[in-house]
Amino acid sequence: MPRNGDKKPVGFATHITAGGIAGAMEAICCQPLDTIKVRMQLSKSGMAPGTKPRGFLATGVMIVKRETPLALYKGLGAVLSGIVPKMAIRFASFETYKEWLADKSTGNTRVGNIFIAGLAAGTTEAVAVVCPMEVVKIRLQAQQHSLADPLEAPRYRNAGHAVYTIIREEGFSALYRGVSLTALRQATNQGANFTAYQELKKLAHTYQPDLKDLPSYQHMIIGLISGAMGPFSNAPIDTIKTRLQKATYEPGTTAFERIAAIAKDMWKQEGVRSFYKGITPRVLRVAPGQAIVFAVYEKVRGIIETMKVSPSQDRYSE
Repeated sequence: MPRNGDKKPVGFATHITAGGIAGAMEAICCQPLDTIKVRMQLSKSGMAPGTKPRGFLATGVMIVKRETPLALYKGLGAVLSGIVPKMAIRFASFETYKEWLADKSTGNTRVGNIFIAGLAAGTTEAVAVVCPMEVVKIRLQAQQHSLADPLEAPRYRNAGHAVYTIIREEGFSALYRGVSLTALRQATNQGANFTAYQELKKLAHTYQPDLKDLPSYQHMIIGLISGAMGPFSNAPIDTIKTRLQKATYEPGTTAFERIAAIAKDMWKQEGVRSFYKGITPRVLRVAPGQAIVFAVYEKVRGIIETMKVSPSQDRYSE
């Protein structure tokens, strides 16, 4: 019986198609959780004596009441516009780095090298797509205007207008504000994500040796577990990054000085818990998101390969 490890790599077009569809499904399903996470990270609630920070459900209810349910999808355009290249770069670059780090005699890649390939893939997608996409998304999500009131005009009307306004007022470099933190977050996310996913997938095949391919529900469960690991390991990085990208540029300050000032202010004004604001919606957003991404990616990849006259298989499934 052919094992997944013997499968040949698929073409770049398959990565783009399968990854793009998977990413779009994830964004549509999980965007409300991301909006709540961003609002929680930007919130100053709980600073007054005797008060508690606004929780996950309370934040969601407040957004719906004040801005209508559609407000939970603010920034979706920016996310969708970056999903296809992001997922294409993620899967394609991971495969490339993994191949470079593989043992030349056996073709196998050790666990440590899989982690390194994941780190490199996360860094690549952060610099190429994720950072500018998130700057635009966060600016849109931070706007607390009601979508039901046409007279309440927001500063940024949509993703395209936000990009134009940011570049015009703050320069092109503003789209890369927080790129170092974004790269660090994406690197740790994908390092943990790909390593856990592949190792859990190997374990599942060990207990089910007769299966050529795992069923979709198992891909979802494995993706759910692997996806939850990143947020817990880098929550402080993500919170500081969000505040940095929301803020306007301060002339005469370096990126390190701005990051240090934000972290110092959070520590002094809000305490250590502020670094983990939004962790609940982030885990609820990222973990199911990765479950959707891996399940849809594997399914679409399989469909594309069966449609070919001479099917080739993706080594990613090993």
